[in-house]
Amino acid sequence: MQKKIAVLGAGAIGSSVSADLTKAGHDVTVIDQWPAQVEAMKSAGLHIQMKDGDVKVPIKAHHLCDLASANLEFDIVFLAVKSNDHRWMAEFIKPYLKKDGVLVGVQNGMNDDSLASIIGRERTVGCVVELSAEIFTPGLVKRNTTHKGTWFSVGELDGFYTPRVKEIAALMGHVGRCDVTNNIYGAKWTKLIANSMTMGPRGLLGLTNGEASELPGMFDVAAKIGRESLAVGAALGHRIEPIFGLRADEFAGSNDENLMTAVKALLGHVGSQSRTAPIHDHIKGRRSEMEFISGVVSRKGKELGIPTPCNDAVVEIDRQINRGELKMDASNFARLKARIETAG
Repeated sequence: MQKKIAVLGAGAIGSSVSADLTKAGHDVTVIDQWPAQVEAMKSAGLHIQMKDGDVKVPIKAHHLCDLASANLEFDIVFLAVKSNDHRWMAEFIKPYLKKDGVLVGVQNGMNDDSLASIIGRERTVGCVVELSAEIFTPGLVKRNTTHKGTWFSVGELDGFYTPRVKEIAALMGHVGRCDVTNNIYGAKWTKLIANSMTMGPRGLLGLTNGEASELPGMFDVAAKIGRESLAVGAALGHRIEPIFGLRADEFAGSNDENLMTAVKALLGHVGSQSRTAPIHDHIKGRRSEMEFISGVVSRKGKELGIPTPCNDAVVEIDRQINRGELKMDASNFARLKARIETAG
């Protein structure tokens, strides 16, 4: 019998996943809190624009408020909302997840233990995401990573290889390459390091990745941020591993070399004309999710007694943008470097 799949969150990532799974013939229901997006999906489906060919598919879509009367239960839920919303969305979907169902957090950040505390550890699977996309018009997504350039890794929280995690990997294989890992925490922290190095400084500027890369000192700042994030992860016991589809031999150098290899692979896949996710949030007037990326490094660093001045500076400037005290602008890079130099 065909599994019933829900994608909870129809932003750029959730829409991309939903469209590919639906196109592959799976029974997918999309649930979202953005009324205009839900109405667009109901009336015209989803249109995903990509370099390797557009995807246009009809979609089964529901508003959050529809679910109480929809009489639905799901075998698999892909949670594709921003980290800011992960806890209340997990509580929301819990009654609609079958007793033997599974929730997969298709998110940035380290939310798996938090999700497991709500859904149950036995019903939670971790996922690392490399898929760049943006949505500003309901029903229309610009996907920056091609199918070949998109990468996921999924894993059980206890590290075992199970039939269900292999089934989830096969499903995600319709969206991009999907590996199975026995080190999901390490894989997710490695991605968090890469995100802190890219989303962190670039998310304050409003520039494309190509423009940000040209700023003098950008890679030096990114390297400093990455070293801090790596040190905190190591103290937490997370073992970094090759991500983004890199081979072990491509990840066999020094820590600095590994970090820059991961960042260059990420930037190469998303393209020079794309803008990192916090920029989309700030443009839309929304709070970014940097508290769940650089903010995690800062908080855990304080708990462990590890200084993280570079991540601290990113988090504070991001908070000022969120509060409307600063504008997202290229001048914030000089502000970031000055804070880092003062702290140093």
